Amino acid sequence: MLAISVLLMVAQSVPDLVERARTGSCDAARSGLAAAFRDTSKPDDKRLAGLALAQCEIARERYSEAWPMVEALRVAHPADADVLYLAAKLHLRGWNDVIYQMFQNTPASFRVNQVSAEIFEVQGRFAEAAAEYRKAIEKAPDAVNLHYRLGRALLLETHDNFTVAVREFEAELKLNPTDAAAEYQIGQILVASQKPVEATPRFEKAAKLDPAFIEPLIALSKIQTAKAVELLEKAIAQAPRSEAARYNLMLAYRNAGRAADARKQKDELDKLQKPPEGEFTEFLKKLGEKPK
Repeated sequence: MLAISVLLMVAQSVPDLVERARTGSCDAARSGLAAAFRDTSKPDDKRLAGLALAQCEIARERYSEAWPMVEALRVAHPADADVLYLAAKLHLRGWNDVIYQMFQNTPASFRVNQVSAEIFEVQGRFAEAAAEYRKAIEKAPDAVNLHYRLGRALLLETHDNFTVAVREFEAELKLNPTDAAAEYQIGQILVASQKPVEATPRFEKAAKLDPAFIEPLIALSKIQTAKAVELLEKAIAQAPRSEAARYNLMLAYRNAGRAADARKQKDELDKLQKPPEGEFTEFLKKLGEKPK
């Protein structure tokens, strides 16, 4: 009898099954949707079935069941707004659940203070973020990344709190001497303080520590103007889609009298700045994340 019922569900059209799931009959539609999702001969039906099935699992908080389907859909449809929306929704649900567990089960841990600070950062409440980072550091003085995040929060709070921010970035470097982002931040503060000569070795060290981190190269190109083209070409070789690198290279070519090369960079920059097709251009922004 079970096999017959499954066959009857499969016999229904996928849009009908999706509509049944959408209107609250997930259990009745699940078998037919699962069969359609396994069927690779009809990609459009497979996509619709996968979306509906994942929605059903998310609604029932069965996230471990939804993950494989959503990941399979992302691989098959990397530029599909519906698939990406569902993936974002699932990630957000997972985030909320784990954060709730953290606050419930480990309320005194430094991680609770850290995540509270990061939430305050996203909300633009930088003074409160700094206070939470300080609490986290007090509880876990040897934890990496806390001093870095505190330094950034201090800069974002007042934009001129240089002395205290530098102290935090230096403290981060004592814990992790290979932190390229902390070196870069100190360099930026020195430039803002009209000390480009002192900033130069900071940028050079940051670039050496992490060759894929191109921001130090861009910063150096503004100080070492004679080497600007060389530095920016190196940056673009590492990150061809960097608008900042291409814009500065365009200016460097113009200053060097290389008009044709400057026009080529302008063309490449125009391509990068053209909005992509789809509903979203910047779906999520990560505040304070270090380069990968």
